[in-house]
Amino acid sequence: MNAHAAWADPQLAAQVLRRRRDGCSEIAVRVASLDDAHRVLWLEQRLHALPGVQRVAIDRPARRVRVVWDARRTSLPLLLDHFAAAHCPAQPLQHAGIDDARSGEMHDALKRLLVAGMCTMQVMAYALVIYIGAVDFVDFSTRNLFRWLGLITTVPLVLYSAQPFFSGARRELHERRLGIHLPVALAVALVFLASSFNTLRGSGEIYFDSVSMFVFLLLGARYLELRSRHHSSALGDAVIDAAPLLAQRRRADGVLETVAAIALQSGDRVHIAEGGTLPADGVLESPSAQLDEALLSGESRPQLRQRGERLLAGSVLLSGPVEMQVEHTGATTAAARLGALADRARQARVLDRGSDREISRFVGRVLLLTVATALGWLLIDPARAFEAAVAVLVVACPCAFALTRPATLTRALGALASRGVLVTDAAALITLARVDLALFDKTGTLSIPRLGATTIAPRRHDEPAAALQLAAALAHESSHPLARALAEAARQQALPARAHCVQVSAGAGLSGEVDGRRLRLGRADFALAPSGQRLPASAADALLLADDDGAIATFQLDDQPRTDARRMLDGLRGDGVRVMILSGDSAGRVATLAARLGIDDWHARQSPADKLEALQAARRDGHRTLAVGDGSNDAPLLAAADVSAAMASGTDLAHAHADLLLLDGRLDGLTHARRIARQVQQVTRQSRRWALVYNLCAVPFAAFGLVPPWLAGIGMSLSSLMVVLNALRVGRDAAATAGESHPEPRPREQHA
Repeated sequence: MNAHAAWADPQLAAQVLRRRRDGCSEIAVRVASLDDAHRVLWLEQRLHALPGVQRVAIDRPARRVRVVWDARRTSLPLLLDHFAAAHCPAQPLQHAGIDDARSGEMHDALKRLLVAGMCTMQVMAYALVIYIGAVDFVDFSTRNLFRWLGLITTVPLVLYSAQPFFSGARRELHERRLGIHLPVALAVALVFLASSFNTLRGSGEIYFDSVSMFVFLLLGARYLELRSRHHSSALGDAVIDAAPLLAQRRRADGVLETVAAIALQSGDRVHIAEGGTLPADGVLESPSAQLDEALLSGESRPQLRQRGERLLAGSVLLSGPVEMQVEHTGATTAAARLGALADRARQARVLDRGSDREISRFVGRVLLLTVATALGWLLIDPARAFEAAVAVLVVACPCAFALTRPATLTRALGALASRGVLVTDAAALITLARVDLALFDKTGTLSIPRLGATTIAPRRHDEPAAALQLAAALAHESSHPLARALAEAARQQALPARAHCVQVSAGAGLSGEVDGRRLRLGRADFALAPSGQRLPASAADALLLADDDGAIATFQLDDQPRTDARRMLDGLRGDGVRVMILSGDSAGRVATLAARLGIDDWHARQSPADKLEALQAARRDGHRTLAVGDGSNDAPLLAAADVSAAMASGTDLAHAHADLLLLDGRLDGLTHARRIARQVQQVTRQSRRWALVYNLCAVPFAAFGLVPPWLAGIGMSLSSLMVVLNALRVGRDAAATAGESHPEPRPREQHA
């Protein structure tokens, strides 16, 4: 059977095709193999050769291809066959992916830039005739004709290409704030209106060439910044697109059937062939599997997973086939949650309020300086007042100053994404460079728990293996690291039973019903509360399982420090950051881990309120704080810290309150984030110094009438280009350092 024949099903095709008003169909597909430029060219030529294909748009950073074609002449399965024949296998995306806001934004910016470029070339050609007339004879009617041609050609540039500046200026005036669009709009409008007036009356200077060049160069700088920003956000698209739309589900009679991935439900068994992509999150039922999780975690090496471990949608199976039991599908998968975080990251890529205030002050000074220049020339030589004022307005435009932070942050976010760190609040990078105190949770953050001994309580007849399965049934419903360690150990024997009516008590434990028994798992005081039984000595540093009659079993869990924890902590301490552990675990266990990691300042048995109070005390002492955790009980701490980071294996609540998400589960990401945050700080300062020095040097010349408006436009635009190019330096040193180092192999961990 053809691998793509299933897409002939109208119901399935309706999920990925969008019908256009012209009768054609449009589809967006994900193609992983778009790194080779020759292959991309071959693919584009092959698709254009198909009957009915009208347009092919390839977005290499996002690994997306969009095709518009007549489905009556070339069927969807045949189209996908040609992708495969070009060694670029394609995965159709749901038709919502066709409405790519970034693509529309890029197309709009490119169209405005092209119109501005075309008009600028024409206007410069017309201006050349007028300039020649200043030194050689050109009759009046000819000069007047070319002035009118310049006016006609500049109209579409002002009304179309420059429209974003006018819209931005109206928005800024409506919000009663001074922004970068206002001086640009004023300069364009004043120059154009004055030049039009002089053209109509047939005398006076015209500056159509100046305004055209000004708009064209400014749009060029903004287009480069937009491309850089969109390239950085392509990681989010890659994560969102990772899960396939088709799946092989095993029916009750053992027969495989091809179904839409969105039709999968929790508890379904799916079959994944070698080289296939996992359609949902689930539990591995086969003995072992080797997976490529690079798209989700950033880890380039294959990961070996054993029976009972959780697998993530979007991972690629390298050795197979395998069977998996579905746990989460659609929007509840880890890939979908990361996609939502990526959307949040895109929305955060704007200027922070502090920067807005700086720009407002800058714009206010520019406008005052422009007015002062005009008034000064009105007293000295009124004929030169307008030209000098316009030159000051253009040359001192705060565009370069305003681009410094967003351009630098955009580059930083892309560099961190490539290192497995997703930034959900861009402003956090500015603060991260000034952090001097780091507060760490212990379990699941600095350490990975492993199950040790299991002890059955006196006068109880449960077997250790049976008690472990009961505890695992409750633990399976939690993403806390201790619960995951318990559940993982139980799955090595058999899949646990299902728990019902599960309730979570933050920092204490879990309660629920398993096989008709009401059980509690967690700290001894929590687990034994209903029975009134006294705390057994063996349960002081262990998880305790109990029912209404008292203790059933205790589970000793050993803490293993993460392989990169010591290296990360040494890096922070060497950078002047004080380190503290705030843990809800027992004093003995916290002290042992703190000693192994060289941490002197630690606190045990900390409730969420205790952690929050410790953070607030540190902030009252003037510290800039970084909080790192992974559990729901860490959410108040993460929300209150100046900067917060969560492990990818943490809970959704922890993710929601974190500024940084360590996708690959490695603490090294904090070191990279701190280094790049320092680079952001340095490059931003350097770019702003350049913008200020440029203004200080150029404004006096413009104010004294020595800089014509066309030269002021070139200088301002070139300064904006310099800022964008300087921002590209961020992350290069970090990438070189990363390339020289060889991190230790990552231990096998669970990701949620």
